[in-house]
Amino acid sequence: MPRRRTRWPDAIDVIFEKDPACRNIFEALIYQGLWAIFYHRIAHALYTAHIPFLPRLISQFARFITAGIEIHPGAQIGKRFFIDHGAGIVLGETTVIGNNVMLYHQVTLGATGWWRRSPGRLQKRHPTIEDDVTIGVGAAILGPITIGKGSKIGAMALVFESVPPNSVVASKPAELLVKGGEALEKHQELTQGWSGNDSWEMDYQI
Repeated sequence: MPRRRTRWPDAIDVIFEKDPACRNIFEALIYQGLWAIFYHRIAHALYTAHIPFLPRLISQFARFITAGIEIHPGAQIGKRFFIDHGAGIVLGETTVIGNNVMLYHQVTLGATGWWRRSPGRLQKRHPTIEDDVTIGVGAAILGPITIGKGSKIGAMALVFESVPPNSVVASKPAELLVKGGEALEKHQELTQGWSGNDSWEMDYQI
């Protein structure tokens, strides 16, 4: 059962609920994700008030103090948003995130570049993430697509198309090329030159 501590504000309560490693309020207060969303709320309010420069200044300051959590001031983020192990997060300007969404580190919600061929810089070009979605480590969700409510996006997944509600998206797992010092037969072409020592280099492009 998730731990629910309703005496705290949502931004802190969700840390206790989603991260069993958080033992007390003092630990919760040093979570990078907490401060990233705190500064984003301020920057977003200024952005929607059409105040120039200051929103971006705040967002870049937040990026500096949170080990690289970069949230554009224009991004719309709902309640109980949680970033676990906040590092290397990028959320683009027209990103929309619903309630109770969880991101792990190295997640990108970005654009694909198609919008440069169309008029209007402020048109929708980043993803919409509906309520109760979890996005795993290193996932990249690109373009004006929608990730449906309750879906889970696996680690390192690259998503270019909308995902229906209550779906699971996973990337292809890594393959074993050499086992116990012996190259597997099905990967002979990739492992030519294997000699069982550190001097071998695999000519394999990811």
